[in-house]
Amino acid sequence: MAVPKVDKKLLEQLEEMGFSLARSIRSLHYSGNTSLEDAMNWIVEHENDSDIDEIPLVPMDINLDATKPFPITEEVKIKAQNLRIGANQLSKRKEKELEREGEKERIQAGKRIMEAKKTAEENARKRMIALREAEKEEESKAREKIRQKFEADKAERRSRLGISPAATSSVQSASTASHMDEDARVKKAFQILPIYIRNVVKNPDVEKYRKIRLSNPIFQESVGSLIGGVRFLELCGFERTNRGQFLYLPREKVDMVTLNSALSALHSAITNPFFGLLSVDSVELP
Repeated sequence: MAVPKVDKKLLEQLEEMGFSLARSIRSLHYSGNTSLEDAMNWIVEHENDSDIDEIPLVPMDINLDATKPFPITEEVKIKAQNLRIGANQLSKRKEKELEREGEKERIQAGKRIMEAKKTAEENARKRMIALREAEKEEESKAREKIRQKFEADKAERRSRLGISPAATSSVQSASTASHMDEDARVKKAFQILPIYIRNVVKNPDVEKYRKIRLSNPIFQESVGSLIGGVRFLELCGFERTNRGQFLYLPREKVDMVTLNSALSALHSAITNPFFGLLSVDSVELP
């Protein structure tokens, strides 16, 4: 196989007009090397051929006679210019198509990244929920172990006192409801006590916040009737006055450090997961 022989003068003229060597040889070869116009017409007809810029190979040797030079007219120049413009436009269209494809791929890649991020966040959220559930389960198990320990201790103390399980079963069943009521009262006390103390912290100069009537129904129900309720306020600085009718905190005895420590202790106690368990046990003991 060899490159076909074509008219050199026609080839030079085509190259001068801006056509590539391969395209010029192919057009002259397939147009029969007859004239410059035939070669250009062939280029126009085969402009979109995929192999138009490939040099053809033929197994034969063509014997060419010299042809007369073909004059390059204005029409030929315009046609050549249009062919070059068409080739450039085709190349630009292909570049734009490649850019669009690239942009589509970037958009798809961005979507895949966002989906992967959402999946990772969802998996992290599920792991956090599972961890919290596991912590709750462990906490429940710990509370159950403590409850069983208290039950065992109570049974041992009853045994030492000579109280049979049959004798205490009725007491236990009757006290179950009262224990629940007692637990609710204790929680209410731990909610009321911070109000008394916080009022003094915010308004230490206002006497009405430093004076509590012991016979007040709300105070009696929530704090006064519980063991340790009044004692807690006395530890905060309150004193019994008027023959025990009031709890009063003198202005000069207002200690902000003590009061804030009391608030912190109340908060820590009521937020403890085992809040109320010890008090219930003490009520159940015979």
